[in-house]
Amino acid sequence: MAAAAQRPRRMPPLEIVREILPRLPPREPACLLRASLVCKAWADAISEPAFRRRLHDLHGTPPVLGFLHNWDDEAVPRFIPTTDSPFSLAAPDCRSWRALDFRHGRALFLSKGRATWELLMWEPITGSSHLLRVPEAFETDHGTDKMPPTAAVLCAVDGCEHRDCCGGPFRLVFLFSVEVDTADDEAHVTAACVYSSDTSTWGEPTSVHGVVSMSFTLYSSVLAAKDSLLYFMSDNVLILEYDLAKHNLTVIHPPDYMPGNLGRFNIILAQDDPQGLGVCQYLDPNLRLWTREASEGTDARWVRSQVISLRNMVPLGSLLDRDTRVQVLGFAEVANVMFFNTVTGIFTVELQSRKARKVYDKRGFCNLIPVVSFYTPVPRGEHQDPPSLGLSEEAGSDEKTVDQAQQLLDKGSSAIKEGVLVNAFKRVSHDTEIRVPGNGEVALECANMEYKHGDALPSEAQEVTDPFGDVPNSALNEELVKSTSTTSTSSSNIEDDAPPSEKGDSEEGDH
Repeated sequence: MAAAAQRPRRMPPLEIVREILPRLPPREPACLLRASLVCKAWADAISEPAFRRRLHDLHGTPPVLGFLHNWDDEAVPRFIPTTDSPFSLAAPDCRSWRALDFRHGRALFLSKGRATWELLMWEPITGSSHLLRVPEAFETDHGTDKMPPTAAVLCAVDGCEHRDCCGGPFRLVFLFSVEVDTADDEAHVTAACVYSSDTSTWGEPTSVHGVVSMSFTLYSSVLAAKDSLLYFMSDNVLILEYDLAKHNLTVIHPPDYMPGNLGRFNIILAQDDPQGLGVCQYLDPNLRLWTREASEGTDARWVRSQVISLRNMVPLGSLLDRDTRVQVLGFAEVANVMFFNTVTGIFTVELQSRKARKVYDKRGFCNLIPVVSFYTPVPRGEHQDPPSLGLSEEAGSDEKTVDQAQQLLDKGSSAIKEGVLVNAFKRVSHDTEIRVPGNGEVALECANMEYKHGDALPSEAQEVTDPFGDVPNSALNEELVKSTSTTSTSSSNIEDDAPPSEKGDSEEGDH
């Protein structure tokens, strides 16, 4: 007896899909990725600007997708996810670029070890980038002996709600410190310059004089006061306020300031005033939160607003070590999440809910740049890889080209094992493109691998996003909405979501 013919799967109407997909959990970006692989219509719907605005309407605050860092260790990915499902971003090479900032869907990097200083503005979701020179004032004022500068990126549209401003105009604020030849005691000048993508020019520097120089390698910036005040912290924990409207630069001492308080402070948004400046101070075993308040007739002053006990939030063994102390590493200003280093790895704490999560097992970090955004995959072929100043510029010989291809093949194999489907298909495809033109038989290995695993990607995505087969559309819609509206809860304040580390804890190095 002949086997009964299998009934073809029916896709739900696109208008229903447009209602279902935004309700997928934002902390599980793999859901949208798999959905985008089902068919072109779904991929186009997810990549529309209106889709990102819909995500903001439904979920409000975007999730912390992960963080960038400057730890030059090939065993540690440049972007480390903190999501509930496997996820990765092909961030610029750590050997060539130092990560500085992330805001409004854009990441900012500074070139390393080059004769020409350059900044790279990169949009991780779309892959688009913008390369530009640093201000001339920094390049010419201090010869070759320069203190490490920093910079911040932000949307340049007045009144923007930052729901879908990727690809729009942006501003950069570049902050640096130089030594000047002068007879008085204030021999150091710290200056800020603003770049506008509308005019493609840097403005005139705004500067302050001081008795010490400032380097900027350990802290990221915070934007406050309705996008009008930008705050930086130097390595010697002095705070610098830059007024974007008045172009003023002011130096502020943190509360309980003493030289040598490295790692004990980090700038945050004030918890009792989301538009104001705050500071998080670590005093074993507590996080002490401060708010800077202005008062009539006097200068602004620091007021202690909250004290958070870490003993109630993380395992006690994470806080106890004679040689390693807890270090505040970064602040996600939109999500209001603090990152801190412990003996056992990296933890985050949501400052409002006081909920802590372990997000990474290693602890050799000095500064983290949180990536806060909704993830929406772009259609295949439209995403751009970030520029690299590493192997790609030097791969002129056949030997280096083959080495590059082998690295891509290895990474593709690892991505398949880890379930990161988009990276597997992308890297193996790129590997094939590299090998085929000039390496003939060598290309067979990667071509066979792409044939073996590439066809499985759409089918696996179909199984994940359309598991109901020939169930009627009305029932399909009901089941999908039900499944995406439920969330898991835990009775504990501690979640251990950190991926297993390939190696043991490493000592802190020069990042």
